[in-house]
Amino acid sequence: MRWTDDRGGNVDDRRGSGGGGGMIVGGGLGTLIIAAIVFFLGGDPSGILNSGSVQSSGNSERRELTAEEKQIGQMVDMLDAWNSQTWNQVFKENGMTYVDPKILLFEDTTNSACGTAQSAMGPFYCPADQKVYMDMSFFGELQQRFGAKVTEFTVAYVLAHEVGHHVQTLLGTTQKVDALRRSGRYSEAEMNKVSVATELQADFYAGVWARRTDDSKKILEPGDIQSAIDAAEAVGDDNIQKRGQGYVNQESFTHGSSAQRKEWFMKGYNTGDIRQGDTFNQLLK
Repeated sequence: MRWTDDRGGNVDDRRGSGGGGGMIVGGGLGTLIIAAIVFFLGGDPSGILNSGSVQSSGNSERRELTAEEKQIGQMVDMLDAWNSQTWNQVFKENGMTYVDPKILLFEDTTNSACGTAQSAMGPFYCPADQKVYMDMSFFGELQQRFGAKVTEFTVAYVLAHEVGHHVQTLLGTTQKVDALRRSGRYSEAEMNKVSVATELQADFYAGVWARRTDDSKKILEPGDIQSAIDAAEAVGDDNIQKRGQGYVNQESFTHGSSAQRKEWFMKGYNTGDIRQGDTFNQLLK
C-alpha cells in the first residue's frame, strides 16, 4: 500500500495511556470464540459487550509507544483521512452530507457508549457514539489463528469495513435493522439473515472505498486487494465454524460465508458505486 502525506483529525490514540490490563470475567466464552463471533460486528453491540464483567489487573502505568506503534498510529491517521475524503465525495455526489466517525485506538480495555470494549472482541463500530474501536493486537490473532496474511492493506480493509457500518448509520440502515431486532416479530433465523445482509453491505462499502480511493490517490500495490480478500474469507462464518466446531450450520450464519464476503467486497471494488450495494433484497422493505 502506497502511503501519502494525508492525515486526518479523527483518531483518538489511547494506547500506552494506562488503565488497561483488564480481563474478561464471566460471559462463558473463550477469547478466540468471542473474537470470531464479534469480529466486524454490525448494529448495536452492547448486548455482547456487556455480557461479561471486566476486572482490572491494576496496571495503570503510562508507557511510551514504540517506534513501530507510532508508525501504526500514523498509518491509521492516514487511513482516516482517506476514508473522510472518499466518503465526503461519495455522499456529495449523491446529494447527501457525510459526517466523519471517530477512530479510537486502545489496548486491553476501554469504555464505549456500547459498553466496555475489550481487545478480545476485535474491531467494532459503536453507533451510539459513532466511533470505531480498534485494538491492533487483533491483527496478530487474525494471522495466527485464522490463517490470514496481515499486511498494511489488511488494516485498511478492516477499518473500511467498520467505517462501512458508520455509513449504514448515516443512511438509516442501522436504525432499520435495530427496529426489526427490537420488534420481536422475527425469528432468530430471520434476524440472522438480516445480520448477514448488514455485514455483507459493510464489505461492499469497503470495496467501494478501495476503488474510489485508489482512483483518486493511486494507493494500491500488487497484492493489496488479495490481502483484503484473504481477511474477508478468513472470517467467513463457514470458515470460523469449521475451525471451531468441525461442521457448518448455514442457518446460524450472522456475517456471511467466505465466498459471500469476497463477492460483495469485489462487487463494491469493481463498481465503485454505492447504489449497487443492496444486500438486503426486500428484507428491510
